Amino acid sequence: MSPRASGPYRATGPHSAAGASSAGGPAEVSRRQFGRGVLGLGVLAGVGSLTASCGLVGDDRRIRIIVTENAPFQEPTQIAERILEDEGWTFDATYVTDIIQPNTAVDNGEYDVNFFQNISYLRQFNEDNDLDLEPIFFMFEQPSGIYSSQHHSLEDLPDGAQVALPVDTANNGRGIRLLARAGLIEIDESKWVAELSTRDITSNPRDLEFVEVDQQSVGQIYPDVDAVFGFARLLAEIDVMPDEVLIMETEEEALPFALTVCARPGFREEEPEKYEALKSAYHSDEVREWYGEYLDGLLTPAFDRDIDSAWEDVNEH
Repeated sequence: MSPRASGPYRATGPHSAAGASSAGGPAEVSRRQFGRGVLGLGVLAGVGSLTASCGLVGDDRRIRIIVTENAPFQEPTQIAERILEDEGWTFDATYVTDIIQPNTAVDNGEYDVNFFQNISYLRQFNEDNDLDLEPIFFMFEQPSGIYSSQHHSLEDLPDGAQVALPVDTANNGRGIRLLARAGLIEIDESKWVAELSTRDITSNPRDLEFVEVDQQSVGQIYPDVDAVFGFARLLAEIDVMPDEVLIMETEEEALPFALTVCARPGFREEEPEKYEALKSAYHSDEVREWYGEYLDGLLTPAFDRDIDSAWEDVNEH
């Protein structure tokens, strides 16, 4: 670990300007095996030529989507693809592990929509890159909390305990807020959670040390630190289940981090048939059933959540 820093808290690692998606993760789930494609970061190198050869995304019966290569995104997309093709749509899905280019590719018009991010990440990405993409419907919520391989409760954390937090802006504050709710630290309560960082800790009586890591590294670092903040899905992939959590986000705390399908502004109004077809396929009973079976129903479909209200709330902050 890095040398200890001075001040009211200790932190290691950079704090990035742009948030990271809730997408991504290991290739295998220990409780349920699932297949993955082999496409990765290199896929987007051919985006321009694909657009030229296959036609523009405005083609009346063609829908093009860029999706993170991870089961909770990829599997529902494959279900939606079967439904849409049965209805006469041409559905082109590209699976990637990149969390930057899916937004730029949609903004450039190379894809109609993407499916990889939560609305807090999107808000931060828009701000950092001067874009105005918008979410068009929710897909699922994933509970997140603080876990420990070494301690049975937060009260057991010793002075100087190392706590791993996501390095990205959109998720870093979630762990900080939970520690504050548990009374282990005090924070600047005026800051919105997606903008909180270790710099906003005003009191750290236990002298906790914060280790900032890529969220996808939670499984690797989990045994080596006193506690981690992580998505329940990623912890479940290493057989650490939600009943082992020390403190969990409430449903309302988690809503700004629900996963969405996103598009250029005006997509719903300009392409109503595409929008309705996409939403209907992704919110189908088959997709709902898939989420109900995945990791014993760990992820909750957010189909009935009001996307416009939630997006407004996120941007007000």
